[in-house]
Amino acid sequence: MGDPAIHPLGGGRMATAVLDAAPVGMLLVGGEGAVLYSNRAFSEMVGYVPAGEHPFAFLDMVHEDERLALRLQLERLARGEAGAWRGECRFRHADRAFLWFMVAAKLLEGEAGAPGALIVQLTNIELQKKAEQALAYSEARWNSALESARQGVWDYDLRRDRMFYSRMWRVLRGIPADEDVGTDHDANWLDRIHPDDRDWVRSVARKQGEGVEGYDTLEYRERTRDGRYVWILSRGKPIEWDEDGNVLRAVGTDTDITHLKTIELELAAEKERLRVTLESIADGMISADAEGRVAFMNAAAEQLTGMPAAQARGRPVDAVFRLRSDQSGALLDCPVRCCFERGEPVRVEHDAILLGHDGAERDISCTAAPVLAKGGATLGAVLVFQDVTQSRALQKQLAHTASHDALTGLANRAAFEHVLEATIQAGRANGRTSSLIYVDLDHFKPVNDNAGHAAGDALLKQVAQTIRESCRAHDLVARIGGDEFAVILEGCPPEAGRQVAGKIVRAIGALVFPWAGREYRIGASAGLTMVSAEPSSPLGFMGEADAACYAAKAEGRGRAVAFGDMLDPLSRNRR
Repeated sequence: MGDPAIHPLGGGRMATAVLDAAPVGMLLVGGEGAVLYSNRAFSEMVGYVPAGEHPFAFLDMVHEDERLALRLQLERLARGEAGAWRGECRFRHADRAFLWFMVAAKLLEGEAGAPGALIVQLTNIELQKKAEQALAYSEARWNSALESARQGVWDYDLRRDRMFYSRMWRVLRGIPADEDVGTDHDANWLDRIHPDDRDWVRSVARKQGEGVEGYDTLEYRERTRDGRYVWILSRGKPIEWDEDGNVLRAVGTDTDITHLKTIELELAAEKERLRVTLESIADGMISADAEGRVAFMNAAAEQLTGMPAAQARGRPVDAVFRLRSDQSGALLDCPVRCCFERGEPVRVEHDAILLGHDGAERDISCTAAPVLAKGGATLGAVLVFQDVTQSRALQKQLAHTASHDALTGLANRAAFEHVLEATIQAGRANGRTSSLIYVDLDHFKPVNDNAGHAAGDALLKQVAQTIRESCRAHDLVARIGGDEFAVILEGCPPEAGRQVAGKIVRAIGALVFPWAGREYRIGASAGLTMVSAEPSSPLGFMGEADAACYAAKAEGRGRAVAFGDMLDPLSRNRR
């Protein structure tokens, strides 16, 4: 560590003992830059003894990046241009690594004009430098992230009433980075806020400064340097408090969300237009989420289902939209559930009755379609339905008119022929025999001629009702001509058919028809034939019944004759 007898500080061993006991590194550097002395603390710091018989050159221990600057400073000290110097340098460790030291150097004058030496004090600051570097790296990383995200930072020190604004905070507002934004920052800031937002922002900022929970985020419009208003999303909260709970410091970030806000406002406007449109259409519309729960329903849907939208929202669609079959009365599957299961639109156009929660029942037609994401995932469904009660009633009326006689309400000739053909086919399939009765009124023309057509029509209605009451409920009774009627008794054997035909003839003969002060009586003749599995046609069976009726009239009217009784078995088989 050097010869104490020639110790530049003088004092010999005592001086050496003092320096060796120092907790910091101490070096004595000669005029040629050689290390004349190093204390124990420095040797422990660097892992070797730089002084001795082969002293190190002081600058050789210094990192090359700092070596030139340190040499210039030491030369200034040697020339007496500076009394002392303090700085930071890296010194080489025994393991070849470099450690950071705080260096303080001072020139000591030699005795009797002898050249002086430099006393150098070194303090290991490696951990401090690493901490500073880590902090600098962290700050750089966060600054880069904030800059990349275009988030401006503000930091309000309430103790000193000082406000810090980052570069990006200024950029967002078009303020130059080096411009002073003013000491009265609250007044300047509030003056730039849109008048419609100012009072609300002032109130929220006050609560935010007081540390009130739930007020750490606010959106407002602020005027930039060029006069434009931008939407700012500001997030901030207190981070320091005094012992009484008063906020001492608050930090936050500001983000320009003008683009997002513009899209949000456009979407809100579009949503409102869509809502108004949906509310104005007559069709009911229900929107469901992926779980099949009601998310939206328009006014028409409220009216048709009998349930307010507020009550329906969040409930399963099948609890709001209930259908039953018009024919069977059974409940129908919910169309929304069906479209989810099938992954395609489902239409219900017939036989559906909507059971309203207000007790009303309506014929409806509806379509349910799934709403799918681009990847195919089900996002929900849309159900559109219409009240078709009137149109369906009209369809039923038209269908009834097309197949029924307008005067009597009985089936007409076209419907009769259709049912007769079906009866023939059923007989061929199952071997069942049915009866066909042809009825022709007797003495009807005098009533029509003497009392008028109105009387004739009224009498025909009464005859139709009489025939209807003489048959079973499921038997078909038709008016096939002016005063001609026909009856199909499905699954009716010959003897039962004869009884029904006779019953019809007797019932009509017993009618008394009063009109304009007079009473009229008519009669009827009937022909019966059996519709069996034997090959034939509707026209052929009608010919047989007509022939039997003609025979009844020939025998004196007011009776029923079976076609089979007119023929012997041999001729019947040849037919």
